[in-house]
Amino acid sequence: MNESHGIAGKLAAQFINSKLTPLLVIGSILLGVLAVIKLAREEEPQIKVPMIDVMVAMPGASAKEVEERVTTPMEKLLWEISGVEYVYSISRPGESLVIVRFEVGQDVEQALVRLNQKLQSNFDRIPPGVSPPIIKPRSIDDVPILALTLHSASHDPVTLRRLAAELELAIKQVPDVAETALIGGERRAIRAIVDPTKLAARRLSLTGLVPILQQANRQTRSGTQTVANTEIVIESGGFLTSAADADNIVIGVFDGAPVYLREVAEVIDGLGDPTNYVSFGDREHEQEMAVTITVAKRPGKNAVTIASKVLEKIDSLKGRVIPMDIHIAVTRNYGETAAEKSNELLKHMATAVISVTILILLLLGWRESIIVAIAIPSTLALTLLVFYLYGFTLNRITLFALIFSIGILVDDAIVVMENIVRHVRLPENRDKPLAETAVAAVSEVGNPTVLATWAVIAAILPMAFVGRAHGAIHASYSSWSQRRDAVLAPHRIHRHSLGRIEIAQEAW
Repeated sequence: MNESHGIAGKLAAQFINSKLTPLLVIGSILLGVLAVIKLAREEEPQIKVPMIDVMVAMPGASAKEVEERVTTPMEKLLWEISGVEYVYSISRPGESLVIVRFEVGQDVEQALVRLNQKLQSNFDRIPPGVSPPIIKPRSIDDVPILALTLHSASHDPVTLRRLAAELELAIKQVPDVAETALIGGERRAIRAIVDPTKLAARRLSLTGLVPILQQANRQTRSGTQTVANTEIVIESGGFLTSAADADNIVIGVFDGAPVYLREVAEVIDGLGDPTNYVSFGDREHEQEMAVTITVAKRPGKNAVTIASKVLEKIDSLKGRVIPMDIHIAVTRNYGETAAEKSNELLKHMATAVISVTILILLLLGWRESIIVAIAIPSTLALTLLVFYLYGFTLNRITLFALIFSIGILVDDAIVVMENIVRHVRLPENRDKPLAETAVAAVSEVGNPTVLATWAVIAAILPMAFVGRAHGAIHASYSSWSQRRDAVLAPHRIHRHSLGRIEIAQEAW
């Protein structure tokens, strides 16, 4: 080996006659194929932007009072946490939502721990009448990858929601399924429409009625009793199951006689107040009331595989759990779109490699085209292997980056191969060994080619440090509207205006 060769020439001399070179190429391609099969596929890239919702309830307070007594002090407190980039807030009558967004790249768990510690150390500053904060972290994986819409012309929204709740439990059994949610439909609820005049005549108030109903709609374990080598669990109380149960609730005493709920209110076993509506219609079906089940995946998991397994699970339940007259439409399938886009981009990569190979075949020769056809895929295969080892996913960003890198690989391959062919055709090199001529040709253009590649990398390297997540407040706000009932009514008793109370409501 000539000592005057540069780094590129020395590397070429080491590999050009080595018997390990073919094995390394074959191993690289096989590992790349395995990485393509194993790599998780999804539509959006995994951007680590920790966002945490802090929800607080202050029943009966106006929006301005909530802002002044809850939201503004909490904003000042959360700004003290290190790593916080933005704080958004929403104040509404009786409720407050503060969305804390940390800097890009911050560890989600560490951010959650810091926020929890800050709030817990300041619980003594919570004003009277304000509930303890509920903390919910949000991420890109909370966006549903699959949406299934149940609709039927022969079933009411209550039946659809009950069936959707059963399907939700079945979907939860699928591996790597994270959060699921039900949208639409109506819940069964027992309502009490209170007559204020009758209530006042018995010296009772609507405010005092709520805790009584809460206590009546509760079941507790009172103890155990062992009889004949058998342990018996003793439970007291029970949940309300019908309007008759609610009618017989004793809400007070007047003139030495018990006052029943039926004496001061009309109890109705019917439907609760819907919080959202879903309807479905297409060319085959008229507009029908519907219920949608949304499915999200765990971070870093394959959206294509998870969506496919969920759909297989649903198909297995048709005819057994799902009646034949209830139709299920897939209204969102990010797994399918992720598979289509990733497959399309992989085809574009293959097309680029084949095009370059044909071009070199026509201009330089068949040997040179074979070398390029092997060198480019093996390099890309190693890149895909690195993706798999580092936990990256195949998405529109990573695949576009691979396609972009093909341009650099092709350019380098064409420059090096063209110079090798030129050296081989020189008269003074006809009697020299081909390997020696190739090493000299690589040494001549190898270092400038590597330097040019590093210049391109340096030009696009600042892109690695650019990243901001704007517009994510919408997702947090929509999730807040679905969870606020749980904050305001933890005991399943919903108080409304005009003296109406929802005594018991199904969890569905």
